[in-house]
Amino acid sequence: MAGSSKFQRSLSGRWPVRRFRGEMGLTAESLKSLTIDEVRDAIAAGRTTATALAEAHYDRITAEDRQINSYLSLSRERALTQASKIDAMAQRGEVLPPLAGVPVGIKDVLVMRGAPATASSLIVKGYRPPYDATAVERLESAGAVLLGKLNCDEFAMGSSNENSAYGPVRNPRALDRVPGGSSGGSAAAVAAGFAVATLGTDTGGSIRQPAAFCGVVGVLPTYGRVSRYGLIAFASSLDRIGPFTKNVKDAATMLEVLAGKDALDATSSDRPVEGYRNALDGPVEGLKVGVPEEYFGDGLDTEIRAAIERALDGLKAAGCVVKPVSLPHTKYAVPTYYVIATAEASSNLSRFDGVRFGLRDAEAKTLSEMYSRTRDAGFGAEVKRRILLGTYALSAGYYDAYYKKAQQVRTLLTRDFLAAFTDVDVLVAPVTPTPAFKLGEKTDDPVKMYLEDIYSVAASLSGICGMSVPLGETRDGLPIGLQILGRHFGEATMLRVARTVEMG
Repeated sequence: MAGSSKFQRSLSGRWPVRRFRGEMGLTAESLKSLTIDEVRDAIAAGRTTATALAEAHYDRITAEDRQINSYLSLSRERALTQASKIDAMAQRGEVLPPLAGVPVGIKDVLVMRGAPATASSLIVKGYRPPYDATAVERLESAGAVLLGKLNCDEFAMGSSNENSAYGPVRNPRALDRVPGGSSGGSAAAVAAGFAVATLGTDTGGSIRQPAAFCGVVGVLPTYGRVSRYGLIAFASSLDRIGPFTKNVKDAATMLEVLAGKDALDATSSDRPVEGYRNALDGPVEGLKVGVPEEYFGDGLDTEIRAAIERALDGLKAAGCVVKPVSLPHTKYAVPTYYVIATAEASSNLSRFDGVRFGLRDAEAKTLSEMYSRTRDAGFGAEVKRRILLGTYALSAGYYDAYYKKAQQVRTLLTRDFLAAFTDVDVLVAPVTPTPAFKLGEKTDDPVKMYLEDIYSVAASLSGICGMSVPLGETRDGLPIGLQILGRHFGEATMLRVARTVEMG
């Protein structure tokens, strides 16, 4: 618990437990805007209870989530047990932990003890892990109430959340539109008021793109900043865990709880966790903001471009220095990503074969037939496509031409960012080329779907941090997101700039 214990100590003097000050309304509209600070303060002051908050969210999920389809399973017993512990602490007048009573949803590629872990795939159907992911454990230790598991693209492979074996997720802001992927259920749950915060994962844009499409905040931490232990792997050198929230301060709170070294994940960093919340109050005057010219080509929606230009004007007014930069290898990012990610997926998903857990074709006559029939029935079309692409890239005679070459280009992409960050503090760019597109619009054209990641995959390949912050909406009422990218372990500065944009 490297992250949360430090955080609790830093806040203990700022948030004293207070006595009853009148009841807090828990209407559908109030749940949509409810923040972490408001939850914690209301429980501490006796205006509501963690149990009442959990029940109010469950009532809203039961009443409204049928049309959104954000949750795959609910962990009511565990959630109410945790809520009662928080209520008992408040009754005794104890200092509450940083996420006390906060209703949180978990993307279903992260394991939770005793809860179904499907990765939105039929091949893992029936699996209930006996342990918690480190990120899940840290949230609960910090007082969070874990409501349940959230829908996503199967094994986190997709840009629209239409690849789930349990049906697509709809965008709460426009029900005929996608919420983005692969963490569409996580973004939709926050936007719809089905959770105050959620966990998602980002391999090539799967936190930032859904956050932009749904009008919420989503954070991609630096690779190694948050433990991946307990994450059902897609691409191990790319997968990262991060939060969705309703504002930047809540994102800083969640990240401070999640971040820190974990002995169970050898790739997690032992670099000290910064005080992300305190960093929000720092000045932005004099910070250098880079605008990469390669991210503003002809394919960018005009309303998104105009919104970003207004945000840059706001940063200038706040004292930032805005200057153009170049990331010359950006055009190679999408093909590089789809070689490396699919190769790692091919390797990681080989373990799902019907032998150890999940689905098994019991009618098969031989072991080879059982493997084949189980995987054919258990995996969806997009997962099969990526396994085949990755297997081909790793096959004898093609490894050097594809996988090795992609890793070399990955190094060039990383060097582009490192060079840029010698001259600027953050980069500002679009998250997506267009606002949320319609359900079914791109499912028949994988290349068009893959190009949705054109502004997000380079940061994933380079291991730097990034986030999406809401930037208003289009004339049609569709959310627009602004992407802010920071250097490795530059989350504090990135969040400070995001807070300025948010307040602007």
